[in-house]
Amino acid sequence: MTNPDRLLVDISALVESGQSNQMSLTVVVGGAVITGRLAPEAVWRERVSEVLNDSDRLGPFSAVFGAEPTDGGQEGGGHGEPPAYLHFHLARILQGNIGIPETGGMYRVAIEDVSAWTVGDVSYSDH
Repeated sequence: MTNPDRLLVDISALVESGQSNQMSLTVVVGGAVITGRLAPEAVWRERVSEVLNDSDRLGPFSAVFGAEPTDGGQEGGGHGEPPAYLHFHLARILQGNIGIPETGGMYRVAIEDVSAWTVGDVSYSDH
């Protein structure tokens, strides 16, 4: 999308302001369907940092996610600007009748790249 969906930007801003991680969302990005719950960027970064810190090989990258974001996840780099990214946790990429990864992952998606979306976590079934 050249112009990010204003409603989606507002949803992201509400998640950021309320520090809530209960908003479920499903988006289509580049043909991939991602479904999960939104998290505030600070919470998302902290969790990614923890996961990386526990890895022998990826530990040094932990500091990148633990640092204060240079752009705050926002277009234009200033506070008070609308969010430019969605931060998913417990998210899966839907592929056929399975979700990858099964346990859910951490995804950062540019709002301007979302071509379609719906409220809610899309379920899948192997039946």
